[in-house]
Amino acid sequence: MTQEKIVIKGAREHNLQDIDVEIPRDKLVVLTGLSGSGKSSLAFDTIYAEGQRRYVESLSAYARQFLGQMEKPKVEYIEGLSPSISIDQKTTSKNPRSTVGTVTEIYDYLRLLYARVGIPHCPECGQEISSQTVQEIVDQVMELEERTKFQILAPVVRGRKGEHQDILKSMQQEGYVRVKIDGTVRDLAGDIRLNKNKKHTIEVVVDRLIMKDDIKSRLTDSLETALGLADGLVIIDLIDGEDLLFSEQFACPDCGVSLEELSPRMFSFNSPYGACSVCDGLGNKREFDPDLILDEERSLNDGAIIPWRRSRSRFQPQVVSAVADKYGVDKDQPLGEADDEFIDVLLYGDDSSVTFPYTNRRGKTKIHEIKFKGLLAILKEKLKSKNSNRAQKKLEKYMTILPCPNCEGERLNRASLAVTVGDKSIAEVTSMPIGDSYQFFSELQLTGQDKVIGSEILKEIRQRLNFLNEVGLEYLTLGRSAGTLSGGEAQRIRLATQIGSQLVGVIYILDEPSIGLHQRDNQRLINTLQELRDVGNTVLVVEHDEDTMKAADQIIDIGPGAGRHGGKIVAQGKIEEIKQEEESLTGQYLSGKKKIEVPAERTKPSGDYLEIKGAREHNLKDIDVEIPLGIFTCITGVSGSGKSTLIDKTLKRSLMQEFYDSKLKPGDHDQIQGLEKIDKVVSIDQSPIGKTPRSNPATYTKVFDYIRDVFAKTPLAQERGYKKGRFSFNVKGGRCESCGGQGIVQIEMHFLADVYVPCEVCDGARYNRETLEVKYKDKTIADVLDMTVEEAVEFFENIPKIKRRLQTLYDVGLGYMKLGQPSTTLSGGEAQRVKLASELSKRSTGSTVYILDEPTTGLHFEDVNKLLSVLQRLKEGGNTIIVIEHNLDVIKSADHIIDLGPEGGDKGGAVVATGTPEKIVKVEGSYTGQFLEEIINN
Repeated sequence: MTQEKIVIKGAREHNLQDIDVEIPRDKLVVLTGLSGSGKSSLAFDTIYAEGQRRYVESLSAYARQFLGQMEKPKVEYIEGLSPSISIDQKTTSKNPRSTVGTVTEIYDYLRLLYARVGIPHCPECGQEISSQTVQEIVDQVMELEERTKFQILAPVVRGRKGEHQDILKSMQQEGYVRVKIDGTVRDLAGDIRLNKNKKHTIEVVVDRLIMKDDIKSRLTDSLETALGLADGLVIIDLIDGEDLLFSEQFACPDCGVSLEELSPRMFSFNSPYGACSVCDGLGNKREFDPDLILDEERSLNDGAIIPWRRSRSRFQPQVVSAVADKYGVDKDQPLGEADDEFIDVLLYGDDSSVTFPYTNRRGKTKIHEIKFKGLLAILKEKLKSKNSNRAQKKLEKYMTILPCPNCEGERLNRASLAVTVGDKSIAEVTSMPIGDSYQFFSELQLTGQDKVIGSEILKEIRQRLNFLNEVGLEYLTLGRSAGTLSGGEAQRIRLATQIGSQLVGVIYILDEPSIGLHQRDNQRLINTLQELRDVGNTVLVVEHDEDTMKAADQIIDIGPGAGRHGGKIVAQGKIEEIKQEEESLTGQYLSGKKKIEVPAERTKPSGDYLEIKGAREHNLKDIDVEIPLGIFTCITGVSGSGKSTLIDKTLKRSLMQEFYDSKLKPGDHDQIQGLEKIDKVVSIDQSPIGKTPRSNPATYTKVFDYIRDVFAKTPLAQERGYKKGRFSFNVKGGRCESCGGQGIVQIEMHFLADVYVPCEVCDGARYNRETLEVKYKDKTIADVLDMTVEEAVEFFENIPKIKRRLQTLYDVGLGYMKLGQPSTTLSGGEAQRVKLASELSKRSTGSTVYILDEPTTGLHFEDVNKLLSVLQRLKEGGNTIIVIEHNLDVIKSADHIIDLGPEGGDKGGAVVATGTPEKIVKVEGSYTGQFLEEIINN
């Protein structure tokens, strides 16, 4: 029977209450419950951890040292377990070289396709390149100037690791005397030792010649020899000049441009053979930004050149003053009134010189004549000359990341971009939305030998693109940087990759794959999950989405509450059985006994607006958008419709620049009006609240400062002279120095998982013995950090400033969270709610704009209800709430909706509908309206 189910006995990881549960194998099972109820503890920290641990233990000790191994979870035993694969939201690479194409491995197949069936073109004139005969090469070399000295080289090794002793020995035996190794000419008779771990280029010196009319015969013989040695390649190494590469395979008859034989590495932006030489394959460069350098509202005499406002140097400003005089520009008028020609000269310089008198600090005057290079060149030189990090950081404030001027963001060199398949370069294919690229490859017809060579490669590309379409990612491009993906998008990409692997008998564990997905695309995701199940896998999904629950073979509801009030199996079975369970909050919401009500009345706009004019970043179609101030606005639309581009990249960055001098450049737009009507902007996203385990909810919300004050005022602390800093675990004095205030010590176990054990000195308390002798209400500072928010609210009920901050954490549904929980262990949704609580505890100005990006991530129906109460409180204070969201309960509660679309990618970026939810449901072209209608009218 154990082969038909996974049997778990005595699971007690984190807050699990020693539970027993049986999970059917080869089924789609949804784990649900309140945030903090124990879903992830069961799914990831128990089932996945044990499945992965058992699999790794089956490998050799040598193999295990290269694999991360997880600790044995706290569980009596588990039977019927298979190898498990976790698909969560925290595994996306932030490496700028990682793209959707590389993560899914589609780009590897594209490189192979272009290398094998691509048609090369001349990067200069665009003409198709064909093979070059020896005679054609001879004719081109003979056009060199008389008396030009050159060597004929045969590149026998190009960028390959190894010692290459066999090649060197063979060349010596064949009578060759010299080789050029990594740019240096060496004598073959000498002792040549190469580092086998480094890449080397070896070019045999076949002949040395001086250009004369009578060398044609010898030149021809030497070229033939070199081409024979190097498989059709030859280099003409001009003394005191550039190398000329010729190939029997590819050369332009008009321009004389030769290409090496096509290979997959030519199309890799991570290889020096394919990458753009200017940006090294990144597609962008950090450059000085004219918008951050010039303030066109000020005059030159009033600090229009921003980096020089506080500079002590008088020389450079005098140079600029002389340039202004030369062009007849009034130095007291705003720079914006000067003509474009002067602005160009100011930024980029000109070829002429300016003459001016300069008086140094000693009072000596000297006439200077100088060629003005332009502000951008001057600042670049300063950046190179600065040795200190501090000085460099000052200059970097005026820089921004811009598309590479050489490859225009396409990452590859010109030769690689000149190769086409179906009249499209590899960069053009990767910049198309995945839906369009799937159509392109589906319609691509190869002929003759290319058809035989490319058929299997095309099959793999089409299949993988189709998987991405099926999980609702057709709006992404293969060239999209992996670091810019949301948690849900990254998870669905990995899901699509797993479908392609065609594994069976595996346990797949997913963490809310529906995040960021519009209801219209939900069914496609569910079909994908069912497809994984149907081929013979067990699919466990931690999820709150009602559609996914309806499609599940079984639901396991964990609760009934969160933290210490959770950790039990409340209900298990089909959706109808869950609905009938009285104790199940999930069941009550599914059955309709409890629900989030549609507001009886909506707050009407006051007439004041933030107006975004001409937004056209990414796929936005030059749109104008009005966001009412003082009410709750929801930005909706299918995935990829432009919501984040409009709000995060355009509006938020503009507001941050206006109010906080942020250097992040906003998305392309004309202007934003109405800024004078607000005084503050608060962005509440899902980024971590801290990068180290030392950060926690107590330190982030600043409530720990007040708690330390309380301990510092206790009689014993005052008697001993302990100040507030004594109770910080981050500074010397009160902390345990054995573990540095971390409470745990990491022990490396080599081929086993690293073990974290409580510090032997402080027993995990973080503080030294003397600090722990100080108590408030019979609790030490370590006891307080170990309290849940719910316990702490009660404990500090008589201290208003502490209780108020803790109460906000409780109000946003984080009552189960411990005050000292390391920030690195918080989910994105939890981090976002900690930030929200922190903002709630501050005094509101009544003119603040709050921007939230999918705040319902990780939230149960009951938690969403609490969140909406919090947002209403913020709104009642006169503030403006702007939320990007797909959750229909949030959308129906908004006062105003801006629906973007109608589709994702190139087919999105337009305003489909605006107004109240009741108005949106009447708009025929709105997908949001179609799904909203059902719940508004019920």
